[in-house]
Amino acid sequence: MANLSGFVKRLRDIMRNDAGINGDAQRIEQIAWMLFLKVYDAKEQDWEWDDEDYESIIPDECRWSNWAHDETGKGITGDTLLNFVNNTLFPTLKNLPVDASTPIKKAIVQTTFADANNYMKDGVLLRQVINVIDELDLSDYEESHAFGEIYESILKELQSAGSAGEFYTPRAVTDFMAQMIDPQIGETMADFACGTGGFITSWLKALKQKVQTTDDEYAYSHSIYGIEKKQFPYMLCITNMLLHDLDVPQVFHDNSLLRDVLDYTVDDQFDVILMNPPYGGSEKAEVKNHFPADLASSETADLFMSVIMYRLKANGRAAVILPDGFLFGTDNAKINIKKKLLSEFNLHTVIRMPGSVFSPYTSITTNILFFDRTGPTKETWFYRLDMPEGYKHFSKTKPMKLEHFAPALEWWNDRQALSVDGFDKARCFTYKEMTEDLGFNLDQCGYPHEEEEILDPLDLIQRHEEERASLNAEIDRVLAEITALLGGAKE
Repeated sequence: MANLSGFVKRLRDIMRNDAGINGDAQRIEQIAWMLFLKVYDAKEQDWEWDDEDYESIIPDECRWSNWAHDETGKGITGDTLLNFVNNTLFPTLKNLPVDASTPIKKAIVQTTFADANNYMKDGVLLRQVINVIDELDLSDYEESHAFGEIYESILKELQSAGSAGEFYTPRAVTDFMAQMIDPQIGETMADFACGTGGFITSWLKALKQKVQTTDDEYAYSHSIYGIEKKQFPYMLCITNMLLHDLDVPQVFHDNSLLRDVLDYTVDDQFDVILMNPPYGGSEKAEVKNHFPADLASSETADLFMSVIMYRLKANGRAAVILPDGFLFGTDNAKINIKKKLLSEFNLHTVIRMPGSVFSPYTSITTNILFFDRTGPTKETWFYRLDMPEGYKHFSKTKPMKLEHFAPALEWWNDRQALSVDGFDKARCFTYKEMTEDLGFNLDQCGYPHEEEEILDPLDLIQRHEEERASLNAEIDRVLAEITALLGGAKE
């Protein structure tokens, strides 16, 4: 147990000497595939214990315990090890025979390795790294549980490893959202861009407290559904699920936006959706063809919002993180998505979050939209969560914590309009106010900008683009109204 605290540091110190590892992102990717094989090996030992007919999808020579585990100190190392990993292990795992009939718990090995890489070039250092990972005793409940926490810190490190941060939503945020959604035994929850599985683990943590019987246990382990487009976070997510004792993780390596939303049936819908859709990205032009013309936005977050609306069950609940651009945007697609949201769903609460929640990955301000499919919106409460006392902004060393949501929690159960220095902090708006008076501008109870914000240049450009698109749409709308008043356009 004692060696767990320095686990990541020990690995980093060894890898620093390897010429093949270039930067944090590669280092963590390297650790990730080895951890997956170590965790999967521990799982397979459990499965073999429970089922004497169990057969591994991995050929014997490629199973962790047969090439990586080294009790005698005489395991393969140096060039022999490097040659085995590069020319036997990787080609074998990438090409495992998988088809529609392969059980998920076996198929995940091939999908996990489809785009994985071995970056290390020094076989002796590679052996040292493998030995550190192999010291983990995942059959010991205490150690396995403690390692689940360590794994969480590895995912957190990702946040500062270049662009990898886009896959990580701070745990305080996912925990708060899962808590407010209040999971029930028997419900299914989905995340269509699940990254490393943060929302799924927060959901499982909240649901676990309600498990009492073996039937509950079964419902718990079959309660999640995830899709992740990018290979690396998918690998991290699968390992995360195995560490959380989900032996059959319903997480798929796929792109949620490549299916016609109109094709979804009740069977494709879920009781709960918890998500932080990727934003700022844009998809290939043909992706728009999967959406009705009026909802076909070029902004990824908008497209996910449509997917969420089509895949939420009647009476289902959702909590979704969206950037400010969604709230104030008045381009046609955004207006139509908001029309659909307010007229077919009950958008009951919008929590405005401080700008630095996702720091250092992005400084764009985000919001949590809570809605359900119980009928149209009658009124929506907006609440601004201010920075906690003593914080100027969140950072890697001073991240957001669950307790920082305490004021929002207190307000949630006893909703009242609040005003600070003449600015709305919490206020309720009726459907009519939001649609007719505000023209679908949901940018309410925001942060009064006393000092100018300094944004990352790319964030600044994106915000300007969103504001420009919004202004252009507003100008077009006003011109259309004037033209109509003047009796229609002259031929």
